[in-house]
Amino acid sequence: MSIKAVHYLLCFACIYVLSHAEPIISQPQSFASFKINNNTTQNEGSCVYTVTISTSCSSISATRDHISLAFGDAYGNQVYAPRLDDPWSSTFERCSADSFRVKGPCTHQICYVYLYRTGRDGWKPDTVKIFGYYSKPVTFYFRTFLPGGIWYGFSYCSSASSSSSSSSSSSASK
Repeated sequence: MSIKAVHYLLCFACIYVLSHAEPIISQPQSFASFKINNNTTQNEGSCVYTVTISTSCSSISATRDHISLAFGDAYGNQVYAPRLDDPWSSTFERCSADSFRVKGPCTHQICYVYLYRTGRDGWKPDTVKIFGYYSKPVTFYFRTFLPGGIWYGFSYCSSASSSSSSSSSSSASK
C-alpha cells in the first residue's frame, strides 16, 4: 500500500471516529431543573464518602456563603450534603483543600456532582474529589466562580441510563 493510501485511510478513520464521539462537558453547567431526590438522600446511609474540595487560589480570601453538594450515579442513587460550610472555621479559604465525611445511600460509579451556593461573598472551587467504597475515585474540575442560587456542576452519566438528574450529558468521566 502506498503512503498516500495509508494517509487517506487514516484521515477517513479519524473522521469516522470523531463523527460518532459524544461531546465531553469540559466546563461546569447550570442545572436549573435539578432536583434533590428526597427518597434517597437521607444522611442516614449505609455508605460513607470522603469529599475533598479545593478552593482556587484566585478565589476570594474566604467565603461566608452557604455551600451544598449533591452527587450520585446513573441509577438514581443520590447523596446530598445540605451545608458543608462553617462560617466559624477556615472552610473554603483561598488556596486550601477541605475534606468532608458524608453519609448517604451507596452508589455505583459516581458520574455527577453539583454545588449550590447562596450568599454575597462569591466562591471559586478548583476541584471536587469524591472517594466511595463501591466506586472509583472521581475528580471534577470546576475552576470557575459559582453562580448563586442555582445547582452548578457536571453530569457525565450516560444518557441511556435512568439518571436522577434531569440534564443531558455524556458518558465520559474524569
